[in-house]
Amino acid sequence: MAKIEVNGLTLDYALIGDPGAPPLVLTPGGRYARDTAGVPELGARLAEGGFRVLLWDRPGCGASDIAFTAPSESVMNCEALVGLVEALGLRKVTLVGGSAGSRIALMAAARMPEKVRKIAIWWISGGPVGLAGLAWFYCGDQIAAASKGGMEAVAALPSWADQIARNLRIRDILLAQDPDAYIATMQRWGQAFAYSDDSPVPGMTEADFARLTMPVLTFRSGKSDMAHTRATSEWVHRLLPNSTLVEPPWGDQEWNEVSTFPVDPANRRGRFERWPLLAPMLLDWL
Repeated sequence: MAKIEVNGLTLDYALIGDPGAPPLVLTPGGRYARDTAGVPELGARLAEGGFRVLLWDRPGCGASDIAFTAPSESVMNCEALVGLVEALGLRKVTLVGGSAGSRIALMAAARMPEKVRKIAIWWISGGPVGLAGLAWFYCGDQIAAASKGGMEAVAALPSWADQIARNLRIRDILLAQDPDAYIATMQRWGQAFAYSDDSPVPGMTEADFARLTMPVLTFRSGKSDMAHTRATSEWVHRLLPNSTLVEPPWGDQEWNEVSTFPVDPANRRGRFERWPLLAPMLLDWL
Protein backbone atom coordinates (compact mmCIF):
# COMPACT_ATOMS: atom_id res chain seq x y z
CA MET A 1 0.00 0.00 0.00
CA ALA A 2 1.25 3.47 -0.88
CA LYS A 3 -0.21 6.95 -0.86
CA ILE A 4 0.48 10.02 -2.97
CA GLU A 5 -1.04 13.49 -3.25
CA VAL A 6 -2.60 14.35 -6.61
CA ASN A 7 -4.68 17.48 -7.26
CA GLY A 8 -4.93 18.08 -3.52
CA LEU A 9 -6.25 14.58 -2.86
CA THR A 10 -4.44 11.70 -1.20
CA LEU A 11 -4.73 8.64 -3.44
CA ASP A 12 -4.11 5.05 -2.38
CA TYR A 13 -2.31 2.81 -4.87
CA ALA A 14 -0.10 -0.24 -5.33
CA LEU A 15 2.44 -1.18 -7.99
CA ILE A 16 3.04 -4.86 -8.71
CA GLY A 17 5.40 -6.58 -11.10
CA ASP A 18 8.93 -5.93 -12.30
CA PRO A 19 9.85 -2.25 -11.70
CA GLY A 20 11.46 -2.13 -15.14
CA ALA A 21 8.48 -3.57 -16.98
CA PRO A 22 6.14 -1.46 -19.17
CA PRO A 23 3.52 0.31 -17.02
CA LEU A 24 -0.14 -0.70 -17.12
CA VAL A 25 -3.00 0.90 -15.18
CA LEU A 26 -5.95 -1.30 -14.20
CA THR A 27 -9.12 0.58 -13.16
CA PRO A 28 -12.21 -1.18 -11.74
CA GLY A 29 -15.80 -0.02 -11.99
CA GLY A 30 -18.49 1.25 -9.66
CA ARG A 31 -17.14 2.83 -6.50
CA TYR A 32 -15.23 -0.35 -5.79
CA ALA A 33 -11.74 -0.39 -4.28
CA ARG A 34 -8.63 -1.63 -6.04
CA ASP A 35 -8.59 -4.79 -3.90
CA THR A 36 -12.11 -5.86 -4.91
CA ALA A 37 -12.30 -9.56 -5.80
CA GLY A 38 -11.03 -10.15 -9.33
CA VAL A 39 -9.12 -6.88 -9.73
CA PRO A 40 -5.82 -7.71 -8.02
CA GLU A 41 -6.09 -11.24 -9.39
CA LEU A 42 -6.24 -9.87 -12.94
CA GLY A 43 -3.48 -7.41 -12.06
CA ALA A 44 -1.28 -10.29 -10.87
CA ARG A 45 -1.84 -12.18 -14.11
CA LEU A 46 -0.89 -9.10 -16.13
CA ALA A 47 2.19 -8.56 -13.97
CA GLU A 48 3.21 -12.19 -14.52
CA GLY A 49 2.79 -11.49 -18.23
CA GLY A 50 5.43 -8.78 -18.18
CA PHE A 51 3.81 -5.53 -17.01
CA ARG A 52 4.33 -3.19 -14.08
CA VAL A 53 0.71 -2.95 -12.96
CA LEU A 54 -0.71 0.07 -11.16
CA LEU A 55 -3.79 -0.66 -9.05
CA TRP A 56 -5.38 2.46 -7.61
CA ASP A 57 -8.34 3.73 -5.65
CA ARG A 58 -10.12 6.49 -7.53
CA PRO A 59 -11.26 9.53 -5.52
CA GLY A 60 -14.24 8.46 -3.43
CA CYS A 61 -13.25 4.79 -3.73
CA GLY A 62 -11.39 2.57 -1.29
CA ALA A 63 -8.91 4.47 0.86
CA SER A 64 -8.51 7.55 -1.37
CA ASP A 65 -9.84 11.02 -0.53
CA ILE A 66 -12.71 12.75 -2.30
CA ALA A 67 -13.66 16.30 -3.26
CA PHE A 68 -16.74 17.84 -4.83
CA THR A 69 -15.23 20.62 -6.92
CA ALA A 70 -15.02 18.85 -10.30
CA PRO A 71 -17.78 19.27 -12.92
CA SER A 72 -18.51 15.53 -12.65
CA GLU A 73 -17.32 12.47 -10.78
CA SER A 74 -15.90 11.02 -14.00
CA VAL A 75 -13.89 14.19 -14.66
CA MET A 76 -12.57 14.10 -11.09
CA ASN A 77 -11.47 10.50 -11.55
CA CYS A 78 -9.92 10.84 -15.00
CA GLU A 79 -8.00 13.97 -13.98
CA ALA A 80 -6.81 12.10 -10.90
CA LEU A 81 -5.52 9.33 -13.17
CA VAL A 82 -3.73 11.82 -15.40
CA GLY A 83 -2.16 13.40 -12.31
CA LEU A 84 -1.22 10.02 -10.85
CA VAL A 85 0.53 8.93 -14.05
CA GLU A 86 2.46 12.22 -14.02
CA ALA A 87 3.30 12.05 -10.32
CA LEU A 88 4.65 8.51 -10.62
CA GLY A 89 6.67 9.43 -13.71
CA LEU A 90 5.04 6.78 -15.90
CA ARG A 91 5.59 6.91 -19.64
CA LYS A 92 3.86 5.06 -22.49
CA VAL A 93 1.26 3.52 -20.22
CA THR A 94 -1.34 0.96 -21.16
CA LEU A 95 -4.80 1.74 -19.74
CA VAL A 96 -7.09 -1.19 -18.94
CA GLY A 97 -10.51 -0.99 -17.31
CA GLY A 98 -14.07 -2.21 -17.14
CA SER A 99 -17.41 -0.45 -16.58
CA ALA A 100 -16.59 2.92 -14.96
CA GLY A 101 -12.94 1.94 -15.42
CA SER A 102 -13.41 1.90 -19.20
CA ARG A 103 -14.95 5.39 -19.13
CA ILE A 104 -12.11 6.73 -16.99
CA ALA A 105 -9.51 5.11 -19.25
CA LEU A 106 -10.98 6.76 -22.35
CA MET A 107 -11.38 10.17 -20.71
CA ALA A 108 -7.88 10.10 -19.25
CA ALA A 109 -6.34 9.00 -22.55
CA ALA A 110 -8.06 11.89 -24.34
CA ARG A 111 -6.25 14.24 -21.94
CA MET A 112 -2.81 12.65 -22.36
CA PRO A 113 -2.79 10.74 -25.68
CA GLU A 114 0.97 11.17 -26.04
CA LYS A 115 1.53 9.11 -22.86
CA VAL A 116 -0.79 6.21 -23.70
CA ARG A 117 0.55 3.19 -25.59
CA LYS A 118 -2.59 1.04 -25.78
CA ILE A 119 -6.07 0.78 -24.23
CA ALA A 120 -8.27 -2.22 -23.45
CA ILE A 121 -11.89 -1.69 -22.34
CA TRP A 122 -14.98 -3.74 -21.52
CA TRP A 123 -18.45 -3.24 -19.99
CA ILE A 124 -18.75 0.34 -21.34
CA SER A 125 -21.73 1.95 -19.60
CA GLY A 126 -24.30 3.43 -21.96
CA GLY A 127 -27.80 3.65 -23.35
CA PRO A 128 -30.59 5.93 -22.08
CA VAL A 129 -31.75 3.62 -19.30
CA GLY A 130 -28.28 2.42 -18.34
CA LEU A 131 -27.00 5.97 -17.92
CA ALA A 132 -30.14 7.04 -16.05
CA GLY A 133 -29.41 4.19 -13.67
CA LEU A 134 -25.90 5.52 -13.10
CA ALA A 135 -27.26 8.98 -12.28
CA TRP A 136 -29.45 7.49 -9.56
CA PHE A 137 -26.85 4.99 -8.33
CA TYR A 138 -24.14 7.60 -7.89
CA CYS A 139 -26.19 10.69 -7.09
CA GLY A 140 -29.84 9.90 -6.39
CA ASP A 141 -29.41 8.33 -2.97
CA GLN A 142 -27.06 11.18 -2.02
CA ILE A 143 -29.68 13.80 -2.88
CA ALA A 144 -32.44 11.89 -1.10
CA ALA A 145 -30.37 11.51 2.07
CA ALA A 146 -29.14 15.12 2.10
CA SER A 147 -32.65 16.47 1.56
CA LYS A 148 -34.06 14.41 4.45
CA GLY A 149 -31.29 14.40 7.02
CA GLY A 150 -28.44 16.64 5.92
CA MET A 151 -24.85 15.50 5.66
CA GLU A 152 -25.13 13.24 8.71
CA ALA A 153 -27.61 11.15 6.72
CA VAL A 154 -25.30 11.16 3.69
CA ALA A 155 -22.33 9.99 5.75
CA ALA A 156 -24.49 7.17 7.12
CA LEU A 157 -25.38 5.80 3.67
CA PRO A 158 -24.21 2.26 2.88
CA SER A 159 -22.57 3.65 -0.27
CA TRP A 160 -19.95 5.38 1.92
CA ALA A 161 -19.47 2.65 4.54
CA ASP A 162 -16.49 0.94 2.91
CA GLN A 163 -14.69 4.20 2.12
CA ILE A 164 -15.15 5.56 5.65
CA ALA A 165 -13.94 2.28 7.14
CA ARG A 166 -10.75 2.58 5.08
CA ASN A 167 -10.28 6.35 5.35
CA LEU A 168 -11.84 8.22 8.27
CA ARG A 169 -11.20 11.52 6.47
CA ILE A 170 -14.07 10.70 4.10
CA ARG A 171 -16.63 11.16 6.88
CA ASP A 172 -15.09 14.49 7.86
CA ILE A 173 -15.06 15.65 4.23
CA LEU A 174 -18.73 14.71 3.84
CA LEU A 175 -19.81 16.39 7.08
CA ALA A 176 -17.97 19.55 6.05
CA GLN A 177 -20.23 19.99 3.00
CA ASP A 178 -23.19 22.35 3.04
CA PRO A 179 -26.27 20.18 2.34
CA ASP A 180 -27.79 22.57 -0.21
CA ALA A 181 -24.49 22.96 -2.05
CA TYR A 182 -24.00 19.21 -1.95
CA ILE A 183 -27.44 18.59 -3.47
CA ALA A 184 -26.64 21.08 -6.23
CA THR A 185 -23.35 19.30 -6.91
CA MET A 186 -25.04 15.91 -7.05
CA GLN A 187 -27.60 17.35 -9.50
CA ARG A 188 -24.73 18.48 -11.76
CA TRP A 189 -22.92 15.17 -11.38
CA GLY A 190 -26.13 13.32 -12.18
CA GLN A 191 -26.74 15.47 -15.24
CA ALA A 192 -23.25 14.56 -16.48
CA PHE A 193 -24.52 11.00 -17.08
CA ALA A 194 -27.31 12.17 -19.41
CA TYR A 195 -27.65 10.16 -22.60
CA SER A 196 -26.83 11.94 -25.86
CA ASP A 197 -27.17 10.96 -29.49
CA ASP A 198 -23.85 12.75 -30.08
CA SER A 199 -21.58 10.41 -28.09
CA PRO A 200 -21.81 6.94 -26.54
CA VAL A 201 -19.79 7.92 -23.46
CA PRO A 202 -20.74 10.89 -21.24
CA GLY A 203 -17.79 13.23 -20.98
CA MET A 204 -16.37 12.20 -24.37
CA THR A 205 -16.90 14.04 -27.66
CA GLU A 206 -16.24 12.76 -31.16
CA ALA A 207 -13.13 14.96 -31.18
CA ASP A 208 -11.95 13.23 -27.99
CA PHE A 209 -12.36 9.82 -29.61
CA ALA A 210 -10.51 11.04 -32.70
CA ARG A 211 -7.47 11.89 -30.54
CA LEU A 212 -7.21 8.27 -29.43
CA THR A 213 -5.15 7.01 -32.34
CA MET A 214 -3.35 4.36 -30.29
CA PRO A 215 -4.50 0.72 -30.63
CA VAL A 216 -7.61 -0.05 -28.57
CA LEU A 217 -9.02 -3.46 -27.74
CA THR A 218 -12.80 -3.08 -27.32
CA PHE A 219 -14.70 -6.01 -25.87
CA ARG A 220 -18.24 -6.20 -27.22
CA SER A 221 -20.95 -6.16 -24.55
CA GLY A 222 -23.52 -8.92 -24.27
CA LYS A 223 -26.85 -8.47 -26.01
CA SER A 224 -28.59 -8.99 -22.66
CA ASP A 225 -26.48 -6.38 -20.81
CA MET A 226 -28.69 -3.34 -20.27
CA ALA A 227 -26.13 -1.51 -18.12
CA HIS A 228 -23.35 -1.68 -20.72
CA THR A 229 -25.28 -2.05 -23.95
CA ARG A 230 -23.92 -3.86 -26.97
CA ALA A 231 -24.80 -0.82 -29.10
CA THR A 232 -22.60 1.35 -26.85
CA SER A 233 -19.55 -0.88 -27.26
CA GLU A 234 -20.05 -1.04 -31.04
CA TRP A 235 -20.50 2.75 -31.24
CA VAL A 236 -17.30 3.31 -29.26
CA HIS A 237 -15.49 0.91 -31.59
CA ARG A 238 -16.67 2.85 -34.66
CA LEU A 239 -15.54 6.20 -33.23
CA LEU A 240 -12.05 5.01 -32.28
CA PRO A 241 -9.57 5.33 -35.17
CA ASN A 242 -7.66 2.14 -34.31
CA SER A 243 -10.01 -0.18 -32.43
CA THR A 244 -10.23 -3.96 -32.60
CA LEU A 245 -13.66 -5.29 -31.57
CA VAL A 246 -13.62 -8.73 -29.94
CA GLU A 247 -15.98 -11.03 -28.06
CA PRO A 248 -15.32 -11.39 -24.31
CA PRO A 249 -14.30 -14.72 -22.72
CA TRP A 250 -17.74 -15.27 -21.16
CA GLY A 251 -21.34 -15.79 -22.20
CA ASP A 252 -24.05 -13.32 -23.10
CA GLN A 253 -25.64 -13.33 -19.63
CA GLU A 254 -22.39 -12.52 -17.79
CA TRP A 255 -23.43 -9.13 -16.39
CA ASN A 256 -26.84 -10.36 -15.32
CA GLU A 257 -25.21 -13.30 -13.54
CA VAL A 258 -22.36 -11.49 -11.79
CA SER A 259 -24.79 -8.80 -10.62
CA THR A 260 -26.26 -11.47 -8.34
CA PHE A 261 -22.91 -12.56 -6.89
CA PRO A 262 -22.37 -11.80 -3.19
CA VAL A 263 -19.95 -9.05 -2.25
CA ASP A 264 -17.73 -11.20 -0.04
CA PRO A 265 -14.11 -9.97 0.10
CA ALA A 266 -12.99 -12.70 2.49
CA ASN A 267 -13.97 -15.40 0.01
CA ARG A 268 -12.97 -13.30 -3.02
CA ARG A 269 -16.50 -12.97 -4.37
CA GLY A 270 -18.02 -10.04 -6.26
CA ARG A 271 -19.01 -8.61 -9.62
CA PHE A 272 -15.44 -8.60 -10.94
CA GLU A 273 -14.39 -12.04 -9.71
CA ARG A 274 -14.29 -13.44 -13.26
CA TRP A 275 -12.14 -10.62 -14.67
CA PRO A 276 -9.01 -12.84 -14.58
CA LEU A 277 -10.58 -14.74 -17.50
CA LEU A 278 -9.63 -11.70 -19.59
CA ALA A 279 -5.91 -12.16 -18.93
CA PRO A 280 -5.01 -14.50 -21.82
CA MET A 281 -6.76 -12.30 -24.41
CA LEU A 282 -5.33 -9.11 -22.93
CA LEU A 283 -1.79 -10.43 -22.78
CA ASP A 284 -1.96 -11.88 -26.29
CA TRP A 285 -3.12 -8.54 -27.66
CA LEU A 286 -0.88 -6.32 -25.52
